Amino acid sequence: MRHVAQFGRFWYDFVVGDSVALAVGGVTALAVGTVLVWAGAGALAEVLLPLTVVAVLAISLRPASK
Repeated sequence: MRHVAQFGRFWYDFVVGDSVALAVGGVTALAVGTVLVWAGAGALAEVLLPLTVVAVLAISLRPASK
């Protein structure tokens, strides 16, 4: 059981790292982009995905700039 807990801690640290906002924003951006592509709105996904990435990066950097 100890190995399972260590494996879970590794993946949490690998995915989340120092910023929960980046992890949640990245997963959300990928999920929304995937849904848009499956729905046939690939052109919208090509525009929305980079904008979402920039927005999530700006949100994650806000506490460091204060």
